[in-house]
Amino acid sequence: MKTLMTAAALTGSLAALSVAAIPTLSQAQEVYGTLGYAGSRAEGADTGAVQGRLGAKLTPHFGVEGELSGGVKDDDIDRAGVRSNIEQTHQAAVYGVGFLPVTPNIDLIGRVGYGNSQFKQTVAGVENKFDADSVNYGVGAQYKVDDKNGVRVDYTRQQFRDNDADDANVLSVGYARKF
Repeated sequence: MKTLMTAAALTGSLAALSVAAIPTLSQAQEVYGTLGYAGSRAEGADTGAVQGRLGAKLTPHFGVEGELSGGVKDDDIDRAGVRSNIEQTHQAAVYGVGFLPVTPNIDLIGRVGYGNSQFKQTVAGVENKFDADSVNYGVGAQYKVDDKNGVRVDYTRQQFRDNDADDANVLSVGYARKF
């Protein structure tokens, strides 16, 4: 039930954010999206997700973006002799993004935001789902192949506020498209 309430609250928050963002997107200098893969490591568990982002560059040096991902890779872990399987089922986050143009084709990126992740853990055939809120921050770079297409690489640290989840290091790589 907690998961359903969290999912409903998150969906409502994202819907409100997207409606509030419509005037912002119309005034943006650039609207972009990315699609890629994110590998996450937390206390020995290596999981993976397909990740999508939609962002708006509001000035040459500042923007906002939303991020959604769905888990595609789980991992088996041992803790105190107990073997379990863990999977990140999905994740959503919003970020403030700073851009530092290095060359006309390369931007360095810094970002800070807030997210929510849901996990599924199976121990001895018993499945447990839990979600965790996190403060996220990281750095990255984007290489523009041409005026519309590019490649983006990011490192993000997820510091979970809940005790059920260990902090995670996330490395992502994806295709970037300017709209």
